Amino acid sequence: MDIVVSNLSKSFGTNQVLVDLNITFPEHEITCIMGPSGCGKTTLLKILMGFIHPDKGTVRGVPKLKSAVFQEDRLCESFNAVSNIRLICDRKVDTGKIISHLEKIGLKGSLDRQVREFSGGMKRRVAIVRAILAKSDVLFLDEPFKGLDVDTKKDVMQYVKENIQGKTVIMVTHSMEEVKALHGRLITMG
Repeated sequence: MDIVVSNLSKSFGTNQVLVDLNITFPEHEITCIMGPSGCGKTTLLKILMGFIHPDKGTVRGVPKLKSAVFQEDRLCESFNAVSNIRLICDRKVDTGKIISHLEKIGLKGSLDRQVREFSGGMKRRVAIVRAILAKSDVLFLDEPFKGLDVDTKKDVMQYVKENIQGKTVIMVTHSMEEVKALHGRLITMG
């Protein structure tokens, strides 16, 4: 089922962020949202995820099973990378699979360290693997590749592309390169 946003509006005090927004996010497709800072991209994601409510309008078709990469990594700093992912995984996902995914994005050799010792880019990759391996039908990505160097970013974009088959993906980005790399449909806000 497509996710359909109809006449959505949201204000924070006197700041009107979204005004009568109408968007359809096709099921099983990647939709990328671009626009200037402050135009409501993250607010829209938070409404779609159910974290905040719109002032008016409706959202229909959001699957029950959701996963996300937020602008902040939101990791348990005292846990290692494997444990951070294990927290959200179905019990059927074995540790070998988690390790394999972390190694695919360049974290081999760092898996026993607490994530508080990781660089920002390493933490970002753990957050991405966590969202990919979570049981979900829709994946929300809010600037998922920020903080990654050029070569790592290419590898991680390829990893994401290979591991999102069949999911509806909604990604906020400021990069046309990311839209093209994921073959996403582009919506421009603001």
